[in-house]
Amino acid sequence: MMRRVLLVALVFAAPLAAQDAVPPAEYAYRQLPDARAEAEAHALMTTLRCLVCQGQSIADSDAALAGDMRSLVRQRIAAGETPDQVRAWLVDRYGDWVSYDPPLTPATWPLWAAPIALLGLGGWLAARKLRRKRSGTGDGE
Repeated sequence: MMRRVLLVALVFAAPLAAQDAVPPAEYAYRQLPDARAEAEAHALMTTLRCLVCQGQSIADSDAALAGDMRSLVRQRIAAGETPDQVRAWLVDRYGDWVSYDPPLTPATWPLWAAPIALLGLGGWLAARKLRRKRSGTGDGE
């Protein structure tokens, strides 16, 4: 009986243990005092992928890592770096995956070519089906 109580307690306590004990970074949830700098930082943050969520930008994610990345972006923008310099620093640190707009390189060309190839394949299949349908209806079938 005591084992079951301990097991149930552990199951319900596990999510509490998973919470971050470290407070968020300084600018994770606080905007810069300079409105122009904050606008630049926010525009950049919307183009950077959360490495935890992967489907959200760091501007939209509540993950602790995204908060740290937001703080880094704001601190570097406030220090006078341009958004392009901050992006380059983050790409050097985390790789091309951090950007929603990866550069065209030999490693990323399939990302750029796949939509075009799939669109071409879809058009070819649709045209082929239409040709078969037209030729099939003309034969009296």
